Order: sequence, then C-alpha cells, then structure tokens
Amino acid sequence: MHGANLGTLLRTCDAVGACLAVPPFGWVDEALARGNTLRQPACVHRIRSPLDWLAGERRAGTVIVGVELADEAIRLADLPAARRRTVMVLGHEATGIPDEALDLLDSAVEIPMVGTGSSLNVAVAGSLVLYRLAGLL
Repeated sequence: MHGANLGTLLRTCDAVGACLAVPPFGWVDEALARGNTLRQPACVHRIRSPLDWLAGERRAGTVIVGVELADEAIRLADLPAARRRTVMVLGHEATGIPDEALDLLDSAVEIPMVGTGSSLNVAVAGSLVLYRLAGLL
C-alpha cells in the first residue's frame, strides 16, 4: 500500500471518528509518517497479528465487514450504518482480502462500478465504506 493511501485512510478515519488498525511492518510506520497530514495525534493501533486480532474482535461481539467482491456481498448503497463496534477490513488492491480473513467476516460489501476497472483504489474504497458505516452518506 502506498503511503498516500494510508494517509488518506487516516484522514478519513479522523473525519468519521474511527481508528486505523495496521500491522506493525516497518513500511507502515514509514508510510504513515509520510502520509499523515493531521494536525492532531491520530488514532492508530498497531496490530501484531491481524488474523488473531480479528478473531478476538469477533469473539468480543464486534461486527467485521470486509470490502470485497464476493457472491454474497451487499451493495454499498444497501449497507446500513454501524450501530455497534464495527471493524472494516480492506485487502490488497490486486489480491483482495486473504481467504483466512474472509472466514472471519460477518458480511462483505461491494462498491458497484460501471467502468472497465475491477476495483477502486484502496483508499477511495475504504473512505466510501467508512462514511457509509458512520451514517454520513
């Protein structure tokens, strides 16, 4: 993921009152440092093992929503605003959410497209879904 994407997602999280959870890879810290243009400290959680963290969140009752093209995915326009703690999962722009993480999702949401591309940039897709979950769209 490009640093600008993380910066965009961080700004969107701030705009809707959400936190960003990221794996503790060196490139993530570097990308956040480059892409973060917020004036205040941002809410960022470093997650050692994303799969273990997601499984723990699910056991605790958190709703896990993935942004993924899937047969059972709901359209973005039909996604209700979050009414309780919700985690949104984004996958790699080329390969999507890994299969082992797909098993932890409560639901998947897709963003309909009429152009020739198969997906949006991860920061754009994540921002759209965050605004929808926050009830601001």
